[in-house]
Amino acid sequence: MNKKSIHIILWSLCLAVLLLFILDLILGSVSIPLKSSFNILTSHQDNESWGYIILQLRLPRAVNALLTGAGLAVAGLMMQTLFRNPLADPYILGISSGSSLGVAIFVMATSAFSIKPLMQFNLLSSWGQVIAAMAGAILIFILIVSVASKLKDSVSLLIVGIMFGSLTTALVSVLQYFSKPELVQKFVIWTLGSLSSANWQQLQIMIPVVIAGILIALYLIKPMNALLLGENDARVTGVNINRTRYLILISTSVIAGALTAFNGPIAFIGMVVPHLVRMLFGTSNHRIVFPASIIFGSSLLLACDIISQVPGGKIILPINAVTALFGAPVVLWIILGKKNLRTSF
Repeated sequence: MNKKSIHIILWSLCLAVLLLFILDLILGSVSIPLKSSFNILTSHQDNESWGYIILQLRLPRAVNALLTGAGLAVAGLMMQTLFRNPLADPYILGISSGSSLGVAIFVMATSAFSIKPLMQFNLLSSWGQVIAAMAGAILIFILIVSVASKLKDSVSLLIVGIMFGSLTTALVSVLQYFSKPELVQKFVIWTLGSLSSANWQQLQIMIPVVIAGILIALYLIKPMNALLLGENDARVTGVNINRTRYLILISTSVIAGALTAFNGPIAFIGMVVPHLVRMLFGTSNHRIVFPASIIFGSSLLLACDIISQVPGGKIILPINAVTALFGAPVVLWIILGKKNLRTSF
């Protein structure tokens, strides 16, 4: 594909992001005209209730979808490159499971085991869940980095990450067994994911953290291109494999940990988007795939968010239900359409 075609596709994706962002603001259970939405955004409110819906509910949710889609796509791309595994996703190292364990302890263990000092804390506090999820993600990250220094290849690191995820999942299951049904329900709702949970105050923390992780990934474009040749060949070209591996782990953990903490685990975006981008552009060159994944990831999650709002309806679907309905068939199509999945790299 020549440069002109690449630029046309990239600009088309950017236009799609803009259109989907606008649609995410005007569509929902309450339909707000485009002109009124524009007036509200430019501080010329003609309806106070519409102003609250746009500025306090839909706009932060749309910004969240924009950032989360981009972050998960980048994290998934890095994991697939590091492990040369096209089915890798941002959560494959157990970061999401660590966040789940933190939230499970916060929501369920305090009641199940009568931890009085924590029971006095507001269990319904969204900030409490965020802090607990971040603590769990940081714990798993520290364990993975500690183990990574003793491993010579990425495959062993992948297995270790999966084992950490299995261990934390087992601990969560034990907590669910001893907890009250209403607390289990609260935890399960968190695992379904939600782009509406992050308000402006929380976005002020999430945005710089995720952008920092994306900037680290941007710095790694050249060594990640070398990793496509395999670790041995990349080492011959002068790439410091251990340093690159640590930076990829840091970037992915920062992005996945922050997004999971604020939104819950959101499935399939990080796994599917890099595939679709490589197929769309016919290349694995990160100089092209990286920016395209950011734009495509944002547009895809914005589209999923619009569908989850069921425009004109009175219900809101869990965002994971929508991403799974889209992502699962794509993954099956990729697997069945390729005898050798590694040919996608």
